[in-house]
Amino acid sequence: MNYALITAGILPALVLLYYIWRRDKYQREPVSQLVKGFFLGVISTVFAGGIEAGLVQIGFVPDNPQTWLGAIWDAFAGVAVVEEGVKLFFLWLLLRRNKYYDEMTDGIVYAVCIGMGFAAAENIGYLVANIAEWKQVAIGRAIFSIPGHFMFAVAMGYYYSVCHFTYASVREKFCLLFIPVLLHGIFDSLLMMANVTPQLSGLIWLVFVIFCLCLPRIARKKINKLLEQDRQWKDLYI
Repeated sequence: MNYALITAGILPALVLLYYIWRRDKYQREPVSQLVKGFFLGVISTVFAGGIEAGLVQIGFVPDNPQTWLGAIWDAFAGVAVVEEGVKLFFLWLLLRRNKYYDEMTDGIVYAVCIGMGFAAAENIGYLVANIAEWKQVAIGRAIFSIPGHFMFAVAMGYYYSVCHFTYASVREKFCLLFIPVLLHGIFDSLLMMANVTPQLSGLIWLVFVIFCLCLPRIARKKINKLLEQDRQWKDLYI
C-alpha cells in the first residue's frame, strides 16, 4: 500500500476541515460529528459516480467533449449538478436530526465535512488513476481542486443555515443549490475548455487562476457573516 499517496490524497482535505472547525470559535462541533460528516462525504462519491456514469451511458452528457458547448454542458449537467446535489442530500441526512446543529456557522462546518470527505475520496481516485505521475497530480489538486470543493461547501453551508435558521426568501432557498452548482460548473468548465482548445489553453488557464483567487474572498465573506450572526445571538441570549 502506498501510504504516501494516501496521505497526499487525504491531508489537504483534513487541513481545510481543521481550519473551518477552528473558525467556529463560539461552540465547536464534536469531533465524532466531524468524522461522521467526513465519511458521509466519502460515501457520497459512490452515489455521484454512479449517477455520472449513468448519464454518460444514456448519452445525456458526452464522455469526452470536443467543443466548448459540450465541455460546459458536461461540466454543469454531468458533474456540478450531480455532485452538489448528492452532497446536499448527504448534508441533509447529517443535519436533519443533529442536536449539535445550533449555530449558523455550523452549517458551513458540516457542509465542509461532507465536501472534504468527497474531495478526499475523489482525490485518491485521481492519484491512483495517474499512478505514474501521482506526485504532480497531487500538488495540482491540493492547490486547486481540494480548495475548490471547500469553497463550494462553504457556499452550500451558508445558504443551508440561512434557510434553516431564518425566514429565507425564495431567492435564498434557490441559492442553496444554485450557487454551489454555479461555482463548481464554472470551475470544471474552464478546465474542460482548456482541454478542448489547446491553442487557447494559456488564456483559459489565466481566467481559471483568477477565478480560483476570487473564491477564497467569497468564502471568507460568507464565513465571517455567519460568525458575526452567531456572536450577536450569543450576546443577546447570554
